[in-house]
Amino acid sequence: MEIKLVDIETPKECNTILGMAHFIKTVEDVYEAMVSSVPGVKFGLAFCESSGECLVRVEGTDGELKEAVAESMLKLGCGHSFLVFLRDAYPINVLNALKSVPEVCTIYAATANPLKVIVAETEEGRGVLGVVDGSKPKGIEDEQGVEWRRSILRKFGYKK
Repeated sequence: MEIKLVDIETPKECNTILGMAHFIKTVEDVYEAMVSSVPGVKFGLAFCESSGECLVRVEGTDGELKEAVAESMLKLGCGHSFLVFLRDAYPINVLNALKSVPEVCTIYAATANPLKVIVAETEEGRGVLGVVDGSKPKGIEDEQGVEWRRSILRKFGYKK
């Protein structure tokens, strides 16, 4: 077994969601969950089929994001994983719907940060071991940090 680190090249001003599912139906069901959660959402979705033709299956509402997510997923190449590039919406807007899709087993990351995926590769295929999501902590928040956190949540409309 070989361990690899795969950089996910997320398009500018996008968020990324990486998850694991178990069936080719995932592509259409995740698509429906996305468009039902945020009307007019712009996204690209790719799913690595791990049997049969073993193709990267692609859906979405934005041609640029569909192309970018397909290329990233082909590079990642982990069976039954799915990747979403999301623009003009946030993961918090779609995560509950994605987690309720029957085929979705887990969500590894939902982020706007740089994302690296730790991958195990065997003779048979590849699998996700984990992710590196952004940077490591530089310290512990002080009162000024607490105030900033609380104010940004209110600015975004997540708190009253």
